[in-house]
Amino acid sequence: MKLNYDIVVVGAGHAGNEAAAAAANLKKKVLLITMDMAKIGQMSCNPAMGGVAKGQIIREIDAIGGYSGIVSDRSAIQFRMLNISKGPAMWSPRTQNDRMRFAEEWRGMLEQTHGVDFWQDMVKGIIVEKGRIAGVITSMGIEIRCEAVVLTNGTFLNGIIHIGEKQFGGGRLGEPRAEGITEQLISLGFRSGRMKTGTPPRIDGRSLDYSEMTEQPGDIIPGKFSYTDTQPLQKQRSCWITYTNEAVHTMLQEGFEKSPMFTGRIQGLGPRYCPSIEDKVTRFADKDRHQLFVEPEGWNTIEIYVNGFSTSLPEDVQQKALRLIPGFRHAKMFRPGYAIEYDYFPPDQLKHTLESKEIANLFLAGQINGTTGYEEAACQGLIAGMNAALNLDEKAPFVLSRSEAYIGVLIDDLITKGTEEPYRMFTSRAEYRTLLRQDNADERLTHRSHTIGLASDERLQRVIEKQTGKEDILRYLEKNSVSPDEINPFLEQSGSSPIQQKVKIHSIAGRPHVDLLGLFHHLPEINEKSGQLGSIREEVLQQVEIQLKYAGYLQKEKELADKLGRLDHVPLPLNFDYGKVTNLSIEARQKLSSIRPESLGQASRISGVNPSDIAVLMVYLGR
Repeated sequence: MKLNYDIVVVGAGHAGNEAAAAAANLKKKVLLITMDMAKIGQMSCNPAMGGVAKGQIIREIDAIGGYSGIVSDRSAIQFRMLNISKGPAMWSPRTQNDRMRFAEEWRGMLEQTHGVDFWQDMVKGIIVEKGRIAGVITSMGIEIRCEAVVLTNGTFLNGIIHIGEKQFGGGRLGEPRAEGITEQLISLGFRSGRMKTGTPPRIDGRSLDYSEMTEQPGDIIPGKFSYTDTQPLQKQRSCWITYTNEAVHTMLQEGFEKSPMFTGRIQGLGPRYCPSIEDKVTRFADKDRHQLFVEPEGWNTIEIYVNGFSTSLPEDVQQKALRLIPGFRHAKMFRPGYAIEYDYFPPDQLKHTLESKEIANLFLAGQINGTTGYEEAACQGLIAGMNAALNLDEKAPFVLSRSEAYIGVLIDDLITKGTEEPYRMFTSRAEYRTLLRQDNADERLTHRSHTIGLASDERLQRVIEKQTGKEDILRYLEKNSVSPDEINPFLEQSGSSPIQQKVKIHSIAGRPHVDLLGLFHHLPEINEKSGQLGSIREEVLQQVEIQLKYAGYLQKEKELADKLGRLDHVPLPLNFDYGKVTNLSIEARQKLSSIRPESLGQASRISGVNPSDIAVLMVYLGR
C-alpha cells in the first residue's frame, strides 16, 4: 500500500491540528497521522485555554485564520479576562473548557476542512532523499510519499512516565510512546535533549466540600477569543480556590525518598514557571501554603482538575496529602498525577519558518521544540503548516517579527536563544507588549494572512469595518467640542475636574478617570453615531479608548520598534564564514556559526553576541 500527499503532519495535538488545517486551507493535500483517532485535539493537561500572554497568542492564531479560538469558544464553560485592573497591554483572555467537547469540536472542524485526510498509525521514521523530505514510514510498514513533513510529536518521543518508584514507557498515561524518530534525526546530524513535564491527579467532584473553598465565577459579561461570529457564553460554571497547608507539606515530604525528582531518576528539566507541588514545597520552604485552583472538566462530568498540584509522588502519598487540603477531606482520586520525560530537539536548529536547517521541507512544531503549553504549541503548528504549504508553492515565507505578534516573539526566542527548559510565554518576554494587545490582533495580522490566502474575505471585511469605525469615531471626537454646561455634570460624577470653556471631546475622552462608554451615553449625538457600528461596537469603542488614553506610549513603542527593526532587514548569508571575522569575540563566532542567523537583527538577539560584535559585522558587510 502506497499513499501520496503534499504534506504529512505527524501528531494530532494542538500543533498538529493547526498545521494540518493551515496547510489544507492553503490548498494542499494533507495527511494527519495520529496513534489514536479518538484522541485528536485532546487536552492532555488542564482543561483551559489562554491566560497571561497565552490568551494573546490564541487571539493571534484566530486573527491569522487558525482554529484554536473557535474551538475554545465553542467548548468553553467559563470566560475570564485576567489582569483587567492593569493596563490593556496586560489584559489576557482565558477560558475554562469542556475537555470532551473541545476534542469533539477539533475533530469536527478538521473533518470539515477540505484537503485533510486521516491515518491511524505511528510514524517510526522519515524518508530523506538528496537532503529533502520524500515521505514517512509507519510502524505498520506503510510508506507514505510526500513533499513536506511537520513533526508535532508532543511528549511521545521515547516518553517515560514516573509515579513514585514506578516508571514505564508512554506518551500519556495509558498510551504508547513513539520510537525511532529521535534516533534517526540524531543520525542525520540533529542534537536532542530531554525535558520533563507533569500533571496533577484527577478527583471525583462529588467527594469535595466546596463550602470550604472560595468560589471563582466567570466574568459577568463574558467575552470570547474568536473574531468570527462564535457566541459568548450565556451560562458558566464556577471554579474554586483552596490552599495547601503545613500538614499537606509534611505529608508530601514523607514521600520525597520515593520521588523520581529527588532520587535522580528524572534527568530532564521541568517547566520553571509551572513546578510540581513537591518542587514548590522544596524551593519555597518559607511559604506555609500554596494556592490551588479546583477546575471542573466539563458541563456534564464530575471529574475535577486540581491546578497547582502537579506531582509524581507515589499514589498513596498523593491521596493522603490531598485529604489534608480544605474541602478535600473525603477526596477520591480517579487517577494519580505523574511526570513524563521525553525527547526534544533544541530549536536553534530551525529557521524562523520552523523548517529544519539540515533537511529541506522538514518542519518541527510544539513540545518537540522545547516549549510547554497548548497555546505555544498551536501557534507553532500554524506557522509550520503555513510555511510548509508556501514552500511547496515557492512563495515567500510567512514570518512574524517581534513587533508584530507574540507568536513572533516566541519563535524568535526559540531560534535565536534556544531553550534548555520548557519555554513558556509571558508578557514580560515581549518588549513591544503595548502594541501587541489582545484587542488588536486582527488589525495586526489579518491583512497579512489574507494576502497569502489563509484569512477569509469575511475576516478581512470585518477588520476593515472595525478600522473604519474607529477612525470615524476618532475624527468626530477630534473635530467636535463640548461646553461646560454639557459635560461638567458628567465630569463631576466621574471624579474628574470640570472645564471652564469649550474643549474638544477627545481631550475629555483621554482623561484617566473618564469611561468612554459612559461619556458616549451622556452625549446623545455621539451615542447614536456609535450605535450604528452594530455588532462590532464594543470592540471599536475599546480600541478608541486605548488609542486616546495611551497615545504617547503607543507612539514611543512604535518608533522604538521601527528603529530596532531595521537590523532585521539586513540579511546575513546562511553560509557566511564567521570564523574568518577575527574581530568577533570567540563566543560570538561559535554562536553565530552554530545558529546561522538570517539577519543582523536575529544575530543581535543571540545570547553571547554583543553590540560590538554586531558593529563588526555591519562594517564587514559594508553597512
